[in-house]
Amino acid sequence: MERSTFCRTVIASALLLALGHAWAEGPKPATSFTKAENQKLLDYLPFDNKQDFDDVKRGFIADLPSPVIKGAKGNTVIDLSQFDFLKQQGPAPDTVNPSLWRQEQLLSVRGLFKVVDGVYQVRNIDLANISFIRGKTGWIVIDPLTSVETAKAALDLINAKVENLPVTGVIFTHSHVDHFAGIRGVVKEEDVRAGKVPVVAPEGFMEESVSENVFAGNVMSRRASYMYGNLLPKNPQGAVGAGLGLTTAAGTITLFEPSKLIEKTGEKMTIDGVDVVFQMAPGTEAPAEMLFYFPQFKLIDLAEDATHTLHNLLTMRGAKVRDASKWGKTLDTTLDMWGKDAVVSMGSHHWPQWGNDRVVKHLEDQRDLYKYINDQVLRMANEGLTMHEIADQFVLPDGLAKEFYNRGYYGDLKHNVRSTYQFYQGWWDGNPANLNPLPPVEESKKYVEMIGVDKMMSTAKAAFDKGDYRWSATVTNKIVFAQPDNQAAKNLEADALEQLGYQAESGPARDFYLSGAQELRNGIQKAATPNTSSPDIIRGMTTEMFLDFLGVHFNGPKLGNHTYHFNLIFPDTKEKFTLYAENGVLGYGKDKQYPSGADATITLNRSTLDKIALGQLKLGNLSETGEVKFDGDKAKFNELVTYFDKFDFWFPIAAP
Repeated sequence: MERSTFCRTVIASALLLALGHAWAEGPKPATSFTKAENQKLLDYLPFDNKQDFDDVKRGFIADLPSPVIKGAKGNTVIDLSQFDFLKQQGPAPDTVNPSLWRQEQLLSVRGLFKVVDGVYQVRNIDLANISFIRGKTGWIVIDPLTSVETAKAALDLINAKVENLPVTGVIFTHSHVDHFAGIRGVVKEEDVRAGKVPVVAPEGFMEESVSENVFAGNVMSRRASYMYGNLLPKNPQGAVGAGLGLTTAAGTITLFEPSKLIEKTGEKMTIDGVDVVFQMAPGTEAPAEMLFYFPQFKLIDLAEDATHTLHNLLTMRGAKVRDASKWGKTLDTTLDMWGKDAVVSMGSHHWPQWGNDRVVKHLEDQRDLYKYINDQVLRMANEGLTMHEIADQFVLPDGLAKEFYNRGYYGDLKHNVRSTYQFYQGWWDGNPANLNPLPPVEESKKYVEMIGVDKMMSTAKAAFDKGDYRWSATVTNKIVFAQPDNQAAKNLEADALEQLGYQAESGPARDFYLSGAQELRNGIQKAATPNTSSPDIIRGMTTEMFLDFLGVHFNGPKLGNHTYHFNLIFPDTKEKFTLYAENGVLGYGKDKQYPSGADATITLNRSTLDKIALGQLKLGNLSETGEVKFDGDKAKFNELVTYFDKFDFWFPIAAP
């Protein structure tokens, strides 16, 4: 009897394992339809033009001593050897769009390069470039990357291979984390505060760099784990790179306040004997951004406004929509200011342009690219076409589309078209039936109830077999949201998404498709992903921003009709606030105090709030610590704390 039970148990376990392996399907090969779709692009684009392959190697000095950069604790910050498969010769693999493959092969060329005498870049050891200008006494650093570790590795490389010099200035081109977060790897904050080393940034830099990484930080970071392929294997059936760079470094994110803000176009500054002329570009690629010109070198630094890709007008990780019209006009101003004189241009990503004719053509084409998208979306919208209709019909003219630097390696063209429509018209297409759509799960259940899951599955399978992967994914997604445990539907949707990923020219679009496919097949696979809410980012918040941050976590519906009123006093910053909770809102007033009727007056240092944000101190334990003084009803504050939500990073994306 016992042996029979044991045997049944073993057989049952084996069946469960077999079923588990059947469910947890791996990547599939490219279908004939995907191969044919990719062949169309091979036939259309001028792949025989090898200029970029010459340019990307021009001025090469040295590679890193090791492709693996580690942190102080031995942790791997970035392993560039994962992308060695990009160096293989011959045609693109069937599972990668050939145009994207070409771009990522170019981005696999890494190391230290001379741009012109006195100007150097370390490229492709992180998502962005770090640039070095030879000043009178040292290095002026432009954009110190995403982490301390990668920035220090770049500085060590140029000091070892070119000239060992101190850092005598730093310039942040804009407020995105891959351009400032390695600052402590190249300069000490005390030297900046003492006036020894200027750190220069565009107006609004601190507010924008902090707010973008904190207020919507959880949802942005989760979606970024899809966008940059953090959860995917690095191979021709997985992540091949982000189009803008290979991938993000997972190192130490730092920040401190710049010592000098640039406020207007035409402003001039001399840094360590080198003259710089600035052009403001807010609301283009970043809310706070600037381009600049070095007359001594006749060199334009384009920041991230002109690159070797169509950029994002709305990032797939989520952000505020960018203004394509303003973007085009900014590049037109760049041409007016320096187009006649510049003989070289470089940026925060990719490789430079040499020669005035090529500098000008690159700027003109990228200017026209963004203007064309803006104007034609508006033209088609004014003719009554909806957002998705415009995106489906939108085609760039050959003069723009056949330039590789205008291809959508990072900013997917159709996504940008929809984003431009959203910028002017919002998400709604004006059709009353779409004004208040049902939520995805409820809508999906009604579709399944009406049509039947068997009919929907057969329809989706027939669409897949015909190469109509968009429709196959659409139908199966309805089943998945109606029946989250239907693994057969998940697997079929994953198969469709995977083929769409293999066809995608945009690195982020590919990563989204393939990450979704992986999640549908195997569930959420937790892995290390970049966390932008670092101690420096948290300390960079003003107290008002911190209280706004608390408001984002405040569960207003749960509050109901309860009300709370507190006075807040911060002795270390000499600030005073009122804090109230009523009508579902957590609000505050600066430089105010309730003269009477407050539930309590709370006195604490601002640094204590930083500890809460960093998880070093729980908000619920605040009243129990010696770091806080309460004058009034402590129990009321403890009640208030119960209304704050804690966000789960690993929420599902591809399934409910």
